[in-house]
Amino acid sequence: MKMTTSASRMLVLMAILLATTIPVVAQKTHKINHLVDSLLSKRYWRADIDTNYIIRPQTKWTLTARLNMSGSRIRTDEKDNGLPVVMEVDADNKATLTVGVSYMGMSLNLSLNPSKLLGKYKDTEFGFKSYGRRFGFDFAYQDAQNFKGWYEEDGNRTNFKISEGTFRVQTLNMNAYYVFNYRKFSYPAAFSHSYIQRRSAGSFLLAASGQGQKGEILGSEKKQEYKMSNFGIGAGYGYNYVPGKGWLLHISSLPTFIVYTNSSIIQGDYSHPIHYVFPEFIITARGAVVKQIGRNMFAGLSVMHSVTTIGDKDELAFRNIKWQGHLYFGYRL
Repeated sequence: MKMTTSASRMLVLMAILLATTIPVVAQKTHKINHLVDSLLSKRYWRADIDTNYIIRPQTKWTLTARLNMSGSRIRTDEKDNGLPVVMEVDADNKATLTVGVSYMGMSLNLSLNPSKLLGKYKDTEFGFKSYGRRFGFDFAYQDAQNFKGWYEEDGNRTNFKISEGTFRVQTLNMNAYYVFNYRKFSYPAAFSHSYIQRRSAGSFLLAASGQGQKGEILGSEKKQEYKMSNFGIGAGYGYNYVPGKGWLLHISSLPTFIVYTNSSIIQGDYSHPIHYVFPEFIITARGAVVKQIGRNMFAGLSVMHSVTTIGDKDELAFRNIKWQGHLYFGYRL
C-alpha cells in the first residue's frame, strides 16, 4: 500500500518536531536536576558545625544494608486481697532485612520480613526516624495479636500462650529531642551516618516522649479493653566517645516525666480510670558502635530501649517495654 503525499508530509513534520523538542526537554530536565542538586548541596555543606569535632562525609551517596530486630513487652502489677499478682506478656519478636540509599542526608529504605512472607509472623509494625544535629524524632507503631508470657499469684507462676484472635494490642511510641551542643556533638554520626564524629563530645538534651496504647479482648460478649495515652517532657544527656581513629561509641538517655495521662479500663459500659501516681515516666536509652573501614565503608550496631511506667502497684500498674536493634554495613560513593 502506497503512502499518500499528505501522510508523508505529516510523518516528516512529526520527525522534525521530535528532533527539535527532545533536546529542549532534555536540556530543561538537566537544568532542573542541576538546580535541585545545587540547592541540596548548599544545604548539605553549609552546616554550622565545628569541623574539629564533626565533619560531613566527602561523598553524596550512601548505600546501607541492615538486619533489624525488635520486640515489646507488657507487664502488669496489682494486688488481690493484699497478695501481689503479676502478669507479663511478650509479643512475637520481629526480624527484617533492609536496604537503603541516601543522597546528602535524605534516605529511602526498602524492608523485607522473611517470617511475614512465610506466614510465621502475622503482626504489623512500622516506624519512621529523622535524626538531625539540632532536632530529631522517631515513632514506631505495632499491631500485635500473638503473645506468650506468664502469670504469678501468691508465688505460683503459670506460663501461657495467647493465640491469634484472642487479644489485640495496638501501640504507638514517639520520641523527640533537641541538642544544645549541636556544633560538636552529632546524633546522626551514630545513627544515620550523615556526619562523622572525629573527636569525643557530649551534650545535654531536651526531650519529649509519648505513648498511646489500646488492648482489647476479642470475641467477648461485652467490651473488655484498656486505653492509655501518655505524654512526657524532660531532659537527658548524650555522649559520643571516639577512642581511636575510625571508631565511635555512643550512649544517651532521655528520661521524661509524664505530665499528661488519660488511661482507663473498660468493661462493658463501665470505665475505671488508672490513677496517676507520681512519678510516672518514659525513659528512652540508645547506644551505638560505629567503625569506619577505609575511606568509604562503615559497619556498626545500634540499640534502642524504651520503658513506660504508669499506675499504682497496689491497684494496677503498667510497664511497657519496647526495644530495637540494628546490625548494618554501609558504603559511601
